[in-house]
Amino acid sequence: MIPKRVDLQRTLGRDRSRVRMTPASVMFVLFPVCCLLSAGSWAATVSGLQYTVLGRREFGPVTNFSAFLMDPTSGVLFLGARDTVVAVDTNRLNERPRRVIWDVPQESRNTCMTKGKTEGECRNYILLLEFHADGRHIYVCGTYAFDPKCAFLEMSSLSLQKDADGQVITEMGRKKVPFDPRKPFTAVMTGDVLYAATSINFRGTEFDITRATGPEQKQVRSEQKVHWLDEPDFVSSSVVELSADNNVTGEDDRIYFFFNEAAMEYNFYSKVRVPRVARVCRSDVGGLRTLQQHWTTFLKAELVCEDKLQHQRFDVLVDVFTLRHSPREASSTHFYGLFTTQWEPEQSAVCVFSVLDIVAAMNGPFKKRSDKTDTPTPVGLPRPGQCLNNALRAQGFDSSLKIPDNLLAYVRNHPLMQQSVNAAPLLVRKGVAYTKLAVTLIGRREGQREALLHLGTDFGELHQVAVIGENATLLREVPLFETTEPVNNILLHQGWAVVGSPLSLARIQSEECTLYLSCKLCARFRELGCEWDSSKERCLRSTAAPGNGDVIEEALSKCDTQEERCSPPIKELRVSLGLQLLLPCAQLSPRPCSWKHPPNSLTKQRHPDLEVTVTKDGLGTYICACQEGQIHEPTTCRRAAYQLTLEDPSTAGAVAGCTRHVVAFYVLFFLAGILFGATLIHFVKRRHARGPREERKVGRDLLGSSASAPQPGFCLTDKRNGIAAANASQVRKQGNGGHHGNSGSAVTGGTKARNGRGNTSYANYNILSVDVLDGRTARGEGGSSEAKERDPMEGVDLDESLGEGISGLEEELAKFPMFKSAAPLAPCEESSI
Repeated sequence: MIPKRVDLQRTLGRDRSRVRMTPASVMFVLFPVCCLLSAGSWAATVSGLQYTVLGRREFGPVTNFSAFLMDPTSGVLFLGARDTVVAVDTNRLNERPRRVIWDVPQESRNTCMTKGKTEGECRNYILLLEFHADGRHIYVCGTYAFDPKCAFLEMSSLSLQKDADGQVITEMGRKKVPFDPRKPFTAVMTGDVLYAATSINFRGTEFDITRATGPEQKQVRSEQKVHWLDEPDFVSSSVVELSADNNVTGEDDRIYFFFNEAAMEYNFYSKVRVPRVARVCRSDVGGLRTLQQHWTTFLKAELVCEDKLQHQRFDVLVDVFTLRHSPREASSTHFYGLFTTQWEPEQSAVCVFSVLDIVAAMNGPFKKRSDKTDTPTPVGLPRPGQCLNNALRAQGFDSSLKIPDNLLAYVRNHPLMQQSVNAAPLLVRKGVAYTKLAVTLIGRREGQREALLHLGTDFGELHQVAVIGENATLLREVPLFETTEPVNNILLHQGWAVVGSPLSLARIQSEECTLYLSCKLCARFRELGCEWDSSKERCLRSTAAPGNGDVIEEALSKCDTQEERCSPPIKELRVSLGLQLLLPCAQLSPRPCSWKHPPNSLTKQRHPDLEVTVTKDGLGTYICACQEGQIHEPTTCRRAAYQLTLEDPSTAGAVAGCTRHVVAFYVLFFLAGILFGATLIHFVKRRHARGPREERKVGRDLLGSSASAPQPGFCLTDKRNGIAAANASQVRKQGNGGHHGNSGSAVTGGTKARNGRGNTSYANYNILSVDVLDGRTARGEGGSSEAKERDPMEGVDLDESLGEGISGLEEELAKFPMFKSAAPLAPCEESSI
């Protein structure tokens, strides 16, 4: 850190005449430059892509970011974390984030731990942040040591409301957020009313969808029956508000909840979990006698995201983003769902559901129950579960309290609809586990705007995919965080994507044509308004409409021909037996890629790249071909070709040449430092020999103000796919209804790093990330305060001791297997990918 660097320089300047140079002190001077470069935060421009990452240095001990709330006017982002609410100005990321501490008293923590919970669980995990209707406060809820509580945060002063005694004014948080920070939940606020779906007891075994705030007589909830909610995992929620101008029929506003649950309608040996959408109405206050203070409009239907061509259904809902295609029409609302499968978690798909399709399913037939006591659907008005409108009000049904008991009894026993809400996937990707989704629409003409998907991975990456008609084009893959930090939030604001993980925050450009630096990449954005300017060699926003037909193919033809684009030259790679290498393939479409290679080769496909272990049978040609074009008429395009040949036998022994070369460099650097120190000490010794000898203390540290000094050393990072691998506390947050809802779960734990992430040829980023200097110190061997005072030059043959030290170092290095090989060191070659 910077303060330690200043102290080091000041100490060296003050005590230079008293410092005794030793090999250890020389190394201490030479190597801290590497370690002091470690950064918890950095801004970078890689291939024209501007982004900034905030990490441990800015946030300090604050961890477990889960709730994200953006103020669109000021650009201030509020983050809910463990015991803290953090405010970050996304327009001035160089300013230090502000913090509001809301922790749990020690007495409450002790009470929590007596109930069998750990100290880490008995903290206040801030899970909910929502703007209040007054525009001056934020409604904040946290787990508060397994005793959920809520409070109000004043935005102007960034402080929690307190009473006259200085204590935070709180209210009960039960039914608003879960007791356990690991339990998924979702909530959305409209006006000053909060709608929440969460577990409601200490053990997390009871679940509820409630109107959690407002007058007590209007706080309704769901029935505690398994055919209403059966072990749900809540994902997201959203409010569809109907404006008075476009609401001729006087339809009520609707609140939608998305979740996964066990399906009772499937009579299998084991429980089958399916994704659902449930709906309640804003004016619902429960029944008069039946369903008192319980929803009378609760209906649910199954969501089906199925690729019929591949006969594959994606049955686990991960996230939902709500987007109006036309801002003035509620009927244009679409829900973009991110799905995976129960059996292949590293396979993701995106399906889009229209609110009109959901309304049609809710107005369809009810699912029949399997028991013999099932009753037929009542005839007449109002329809069971129907939201209020002008027609019902004209018949005297101006409140749910006036609905007949027989209709309420029927909807209580039949909340499930017969028809499911079906959609075909816009995007399917294998080998990638997406965790978060955000969508923007780009285009000139309303009704013909195309979707731009921003997808976060469990590997700390941000992927961007353009969906144009039936074509889905993968634009770039950007590694942002360490591999152990999954993306748990994506917010879009003024052309930037603000991406969050449990420990870090990044801001990256998301919608500028100038980001695409090649003609081919710019052509992929042609229907989104980008066009390549050959005179300026830049991708710019076009003033002309894209036109009709396959405009992408037309734009690509201006860069090069189809034959040239799908006929890359064969690259010859000289390899050695036993070498493991990764052959990259530029996948421009999310559709699958396949490899053609020698039949007996040892290979493993790594989406879409190919991992190869070199053997004699594996030498030969490797060709990657990818499917492109429309879904119904795909074309095959060869994207990469390699020829593996055996290298010169004289260097065949250098299989680990790159690693040995790097190690040898550090060893030579180490020896050079020792020689430099010996020369410096020799001149110091000769200078002191001319003058009177003075008594000095032995073992004085360089840092006189500290009892111990840092151990000399240098920083090494294990880099995977451009990201330094590290262990970190994790938070898993599931679901966020776009800018309409707030959902997630937080937990302290670890995640398992996965391999096999490949970057496309137009998005190769090399990001240097080194560990943060933690400032820990260790006492040197000669630093005892009881050391006797004597002449430091007396009885010391420095050159002899240095020679013995170097000889001993050589003997120790000779014991390592990597230095026993007689084969010469081979330089790093591009063939070792």
